[in-house]
Formats: sequence, structure tokens, C-alpha cells
Amino acid sequence: MMKTIGNFLILVATVAATVTPLVSQTRANRSVVVSSPDGRTRAELSVPDGILRYRIVFDGKQVLAPSRIGIQADEVELGRDATLGSSKSRQVNERYRFFGAHAEAVNRANETTVTAQSHGQSYLVDVHVANDGVGVRLRLPAKTGRRVQADRSTWMIEGDPTIWAGKLDNSYESPYHQTTLKQLGTGNIGLPLTARIGQAYITLTEARVEDYGDLAIKLGEDGTLEGQLYADPKGWTTDAEVVQPWRVTIVAHNLTDLINTTLVENLNPPASTQLANATWIKPGRSTWQWLASGDPKETEQKEWIDWTSQLKFEYYLIDDGWEKWPDSWQAIAADAAYAQTKNVKIWIWVHSRTVWDPKDRREYFRKAVKAGVVGIKIDFPPPCSREVANWYFDVAKDAADLHLMVDFHGANKPSGMQRTWPNVITREGVRGHEYQITRYHRIPEPDHDVILPFTRYIAGPGDYTPTVFTTSELMGNTWAHELAQSVIFTSPFLCFGGHPQSYIDNSARDVLTAISPVWDETLVLQGSEPGKVVAEARRSGKQWFIAVINGSNSTTLDLPLEFLSAGSWEAIQLRDAKDKPDAWVRHDGKITRKDHIQLEIGPRGGFVGWIHQ
Repeated sequence: MMKTIGNFLILVATVAATVTPLVSQTRANRSVVVSSPDGRTRAELSVPDGILRYRIVFDGKQVLAPSRIGIQADEVELGRDATLGSSKSRQVNERYRFFGAHAEAVNRANETTVTAQSHGQSYLVDVHVANDGVGVRLRLPAKTGRRVQADRSTWMIEGDPTIWAGKLDNSYESPYHQTTLKQLGTGNIGLPLTARIGQAYITLTEARVEDYGDLAIKLGEDGTLEGQLYADPKGWTTDAEVVQPWRVTIVAHNLTDLINTTLVENLNPPASTQLANATWIKPGRSTWQWLASGDPKETEQKEWIDWTSQLKFEYYLIDDGWEKWPDSWQAIAADAAYAQTKNVKIWIWVHSRTVWDPKDRREYFRKAVKAGVVGIKIDFPPPCSREVANWYFDVAKDAADLHLMVDFHGANKPSGMQRTWPNVITREGVRGHEYQITRYHRIPEPDHDVILPFTRYIAGPGDYTPTVFTTSELMGNTWAHELAQSVIFTSPFLCFGGHPQSYIDNSARDVLTAISPVWDETLVLQGSEPGKVVAEARRSGKQWFIAVINGSNSTTLDLPLEFLSAGSWEAIQLRDAKDKPDAWVRHDGKITRKDHIQLEIGPRGGFVGWIHQ
């Protein structure tokens, strides 16, 4: 595994053209304050009673109360009985290609590294403060045989605010619910978690989970959210530097700012120049047979490729079951060759155990490339211990070496590795459409879809496998709700869950096939509220999509179109048909930026508008 994180701070220091004082320190260096470039967010690091803590102030109001930073190692808690020493500051100012809610990520922040000591041991504290939030972490120097036992990170939220969260699941497939802090319960909670603090939103998560276990949180007796290394209950031993993943608190004035954050990605090292500009890493839309028809049949693959070509989708994913075909690799090679004649490229599925051993993995990837495969969906990784976290990075590197894109399924939450390894173009780590299929007798959670954009998708892309039109599979959703999923649930590898014939035969085929896998601009429209309804406007080039997903209660929306530029626009509007979920009312017409779209939407309904010139 390529070790990059330890050099990250050195790298970003070279980005700044100038270094200016960014930190204020109080008496005896016992407190350090770092402010964001716009001055509206600040983190205050201190050691009251000898315990290393930080708090976050946003627009003059505390949004995170003093919260601990610490690591338990060799029977000593680094972060307790602590003293702060000298500090060094730097400015970060970067831009890079981004696949998601917008086309370019901006990484502007003030960052400070503070020396600290606990029980005679020295370590470093990094504080990164950007306009969209704060990241903190510890770095422990290399030490032979160090035993990392537990993470002592906490987030302290005052009062009993509204929370949107889900219970921890090793594959991050639990539903999200609206609750309050005090009603979270006693079990482990998965990250990300979003809360409403006064007029602000905060999202808690972590970034750069490498050579360290994945973190969950648990509600403590005093209301503190306490970090849990759930997959490493006994810790681990290492001789190397211990770099804690960034403990991230995203802050936002409004929902548009929240969903446009790139703080998680920004806290990861940049990709190499070759990967950052790689032309073989291409977002695209994909068909996929498993949700629609189960195991792939060898004799049906040309038909699936033909359907994909008719939709003008870029990719076709052949899922679990192809390995059982006679001469399976030759069959995949034949399918890939045929797909090439149809301007379609092939992805294949593999179980994580097949690519666990480094030698076996590289051999498997070579076979895939030889067969003409461009992407690998890797499923069922173990719970994300430190060992598994490192495996993710090893897979990413081996795949990049052979120009393969990757989709991790059954995976832990994203922590921004797609910045360093952009060939990891998406991952699951979300309760998606697989939980809404009749053969598994699974009933979808009614408000899960209207919470996801403000929780899980804040951390990174998610392979939800959206949009099913088959009547028996709607389970309470409408066609408009289903189509809006493919606009709102961002995944640069946009793998559609429905049968392609149902798309080809649909009266809104032209709208569906115009949907982009990535966006240049995203706005959350007025009336949106986590847990109730989400309405977004997303631009790709010179076209806009408006997508609305409604929760379990009827709602009305008045959506002004002021974001459009001047002139007349062609608009196709797809509204729910009354009392008929497997239909819609389509209206083709013209609109301008002075118009409004007014909607009355029933439970689990939706709306999609395609606006272009």
C-alpha cells in the first residue's frame, strides 16, 4: 500500500503562495484558535483540566460544544493530561476535477499543526478550518510495537436538536430516520449524521480512513457522541506513524451549501497528475440485470447490450453469476467485443474474497483487462477494520495501475478516497433499491429517500441503483419519485436498477436518457426539508433537471425558476398521475426564469422537469 497520508501536510504547505498569521493563542499557549478564510467559522483548541478539546463557532454561535480528541494507546490516553506547545500555520488553496454535485472542487482552508504532550509522550494535532467546516486529528510518531487500543474522539452537541441518522450496519445499509439527539438510543450509530443547530446544519463524519479502523458513534450518558472502533474492538499493533482519520464537522447556512460541500474529499491527498487527468476514468450510466432478472444468463447478454445501446448508456454491468458460465472469461471477452461494436463498455462483478490476496487480485485484474472489461464491482468486503481499510487502498492502486474503475459494494461509508484514487468512481454503503424488491419481501422506509441527500450523500457518491418502473416493484413509490432518484442520488457510475425494456418503452424515455451521471451545478430549492421532501435543480451543460422526491405525507411546493438564464426554454414536466403510481402526466411547453412550477404531491410521490434550450 502506498503511504501518502503522512506527507499530506507537507504537500499542502507548498500550495500556499504566502503564509500569514492565521492563529490566535491565549496565555501560555493553552488555547489555539483557527478561523476559516471567510472568517465565519472558527475552531478553538484548548486543554481545560488537561483534556484536549475543541469547539466550533459558526456565525458567532457555538454549533459544536467542547469535544474531545484522543487515542488510547499502550494503556495511555493521548489527549488526557495534555499540554499544548508551538504551532505552525499554512493556507490551502486548491482546485481539482470533481465528479458529483458540481464540476470542480474548491479547497480553501486555514490549517494549523500544534505540538502536544500527554504523559511525557509527544504528538501533533492538526486543525483544518474551511468555509464549509472543520477537521481535526492526531498524529502519533512511529514507535516500535505501539498498541492502538481505542479512539477517544467525541462530538458534543448541546440540547436536544433534530437529528437524521441510522443505526450502524457493517455494510452501511440501515435506513435513515429523523429523531432527536436524546432519542438516538444506546446502540452504535453509523456516520454521517446530520443535525439542525439553530439556523445552521452540521454533518458529522470522518475523512481519510487509511491504516486505521472505521469509526461509528454511540450516545454517552452525558449526551456526548463517542467514537467507536466497532470493527477493531481489540485494536491493533503497529510500528508505523499513527494518523487518525480526520474527525469532520461540516457546517452550512442552508441545504444548498450543505450538499455542495467537498470537505471530506478535500481532507484527502490529491491524486497523481496522471490519475487526476486520466481520460479512461469516465462517468457514465449503466444498465444492470440483477435487480430486474437475477443471475445473468449467458445466452441473453447480447440482448442486454443491445438494450444498453438503444438507451445510449455508456456501460453494462454483468453481475454475480457470470463466473458459473462455461469458459466464463472467454464469454466475457466475447461480450465485451460485441459491446464495443455498440459503443458500450463492460463492467463485471466479483466477490471481495476473490481479490483479497494481492497476487490473486492483480492476476484477476489482468484477466479482466485482457477480456476488455473497464470496471469492477467488488462486493461483500468484511467490516472495515484497519486491515480492511488498507485493503480498499491496495485495491484502488492495483486497479489504477491497469486502468480499471472500481465500485465497492457492501462497503463502509465513503471518506474521500476518490480524490486520491478517482478510479474508485462510486461505492454503495447505502440502503438502496435492493431493499425494494418483492422477491426479498422488503418494504422500503417511507422517509429514507428524503433524508439521504442530506446525510449519506454529504460524504460522497452512492450506488443506490435507482429508478424502477415495474408496477409490482414500486411498493408505494410513483414513477416520478423513481425517476427523481436518478437525478438526486449522485453516482458517477449511475447504475439504473430497472429493466432497460421498461425504459425504452416508456413515454418519458427522452427525459430518462438525457439525465447526466455528474453535474456542473446543484441547488436545493425552497420548500425542501430533510425527512419530508427534497427538491433540487441540477445543471449539466446547457440543460437543467428539476427533481422532487416526497416523503410519507402530502405536500405542496412553489418552485421559482430564477436560476435559469434569460430567454425561452423548452420544458418537459412529468407529474404524478392521480391514483395511478405507474403513470404520469406529461406536459411539453415553454418557460422562462420568471415562471414558477407549482406542485401538489401525494405520499411517496415526485416530479421531474427537463429544461433545455
